[in-house]
Amino acid sequence: MVPTSQTILYPDSDGKPMADNTRQFRWIVTLKENLEILFVDRADVFVAGDLLWYPVEGDNQTSHAPDAMVIFGRPKGDRGSYRQWQEDGIAPQVVFEVLSPSNSRPEMADKRDWYFRYGIEEYYQYDPDRNQLTGARRVDGRVVEIANMLGWVSPRLGIRFELTAETLVVYAPNGDRFLTPVELAAERNQARDRAEQERARAEQERARADRAEAERAMLLDRLRALGIDPEQLQ
Repeated sequence: MVPTSQTILYPDSDGKPMADNTRQFRWIVTLKENLEILFVDRADVFVAGDLLWYPVEGDNQTSHAPDAMVIFGRPKGDRGSYRQWQEDGIAPQVVFEVLSPSNSRPEMADKRDWYFRYGIEEYYQYDPDRNQLTGARRVDGRVVEIANMLGWVSPRLGIRFELTAETLVVYAPNGDRFLTPVELAAERNQARDRAEQERARAEQERARADRAEAERAMLLDRLRALGIDPEQLQ
């Protein structure tokens, strides 16, 4: 019996760890989550991290799991793997890889070539240990290295890359910096604290206005009790 795409098993895991160390893991999560936030209002943009991508139906040996990938034209939702033939044949357009000390140059070069061979448009690779950022994109059918990544804006995503002396900084199209989950939580807590302070200040203003109105009403009542018309005093 010849195996079909229904009988062939496509594992949801390649058995490899998502990251080799905490720094690499933090960057993978930061990129994936901020990309998810960036396209939260786009129902037709699917963002995934460490998800096995099978580009060829019937071939469960040809696969890779990018650290983060963005696919335009596909709905959001949970998947065990990205099987391209079940996704209208749409390949991920943008792929990110975050290097660990165990990654070799030949390994990453092979990965990059594989991604372009199966349809991506843009590829970005960051080495957090060396603070090095590289990129490539498809131009008129050819893979072209991005000569200068400093200030580079992704044509597909609209995000901008900057390198400081210490680290990579990524900016959303609106200028917001990509934040780690801890930074996002701190920002949310700060916004909540500001809202609570503003609410308390508004309540104090209302209470002050209520007291002033009550005192005015008491004064008017006293004047009337003395037979004085308050309007004549104005």
